[in-house]
Amino acid sequence: MGQQSLIYAFVARGTVVIADYTEFTGNFTAIASQCLQKLPATNNKFTYNCDGHTFNYLVDNGYAYCVVAVESAGRQVPIAFLERIKEDFTKRYGGGKAATASANSLSKEFGPKLKEQMQYCIDHPEEISKIAKVKAQVSEVKGVMIENIEKVLDRGVKIEILVDKTENLRSQAQDFRQIGTRMRRKMWLQNMKVKLIVLGILIALILIIVLSICGGFNC
Repeated sequence: MGQQSLIYAFVARGTVVIADYTEFTGNFTAIASQCLQKLPATNNKFTYNCDGHTFNYLVDNGYAYCVVAVESAGRQVPIAFLERIKEDFTKRYGGGKAATASANSLSKEFGPKLKEQMQYCIDHPEEISKIAKVKAQVSEVKGVMIENIEKVLDRGVKIEILVDKTENLRSQAQDFRQIGTRMRRKMWLQNMKVKLIVLGILIALILIIVLSICGGFNC
């Protein structure tokens, strides 16, 4: 599974997003928020499709967990991610400050956890698949309601995602700095070599001239 399969994730209390994370920019964040407004209040799992992407939600006890994924990721990995996030979030904030947290106020401390779990699910799809199958065998499997976003939002929607990630840009900038430093060092060394050669030639010419003069005067 490609590194870009999970794009955006958030945790919301009711319709207020209190923690989120993404490495991309685009209108998918606004679409995910609009879909959140349309979610039924019942505990369940919901998936909305749009332009080759899925908007996956897990609603549980007044909180909504969301992840936007490319359609090729399927539904098992996104749903498994949501269940892992729900478990982590409940352990950390259950009965605590999440109940009164303002919009995005938990992004700084819980955002890294969203990133970590996204990467884990991306890197271990086979393990996620096996765990999901075991859970399906030992517990009641709730259905996933699947709809098209255009029906949910009653208008045409196109997903816009800029795939130039901030981290990649920072990495490229660092690479450019390192290349620039190496080039400057290389040019400095080349210049020094040229200067040393020229200096050597000048010294040799001076010696030749001195020896010639001395020879003429029998120094």
